[in-house]
Amino acid sequence: MVSLKRVVCAAVAVLSMSVAVKAEDGFPFGTEMTLEAVPQPGSKRIPNIEIGDNGEVVLELWCKGGKGQFSVAGNTVIFVPGQIQDRSCPPAKAQADDELVAALAAVETWKRQGDVLTLIGPKTLRFRTNGN
Repeated sequence: MVSLKRVVCAAVAVLSMSVAVKAEDGFPFGTEMTLEAVPQPGSKRIPNIEIGDNGEVVLELWCKGGKGQFSVAGNTVIFVPGQIQDRSCPPAKAQADDELVAALAAVETWKRQGDVLTLIGPKTLRFRTNGN
């Protein structure tokens, strides 16, 4: 016969595992992520975002950099770009940066699977958590 103590321990273990899985699939506040993209010709740089604990974002794009803010409610997400620094970028990189900021501003929903955050809007953007 199974003791009550074993049943309670098993229930606690199952609940703990489901909470850990849910947290892993939550919006990645406090995380630095890199866009899943190939570098532009003549560069090794790939855009990344650093998402703060309150949704504040530091952007490092193809050439430009700046700040922004994510607001999240359920699976809905809004990105509001802040001041973007020009940094005397070549025209092709400046255009790619402007397109990426516009794509971020147009996202509507998000999903996360493990270390991949997918931002969904007119253009789907995939970011991967930076490893150590």
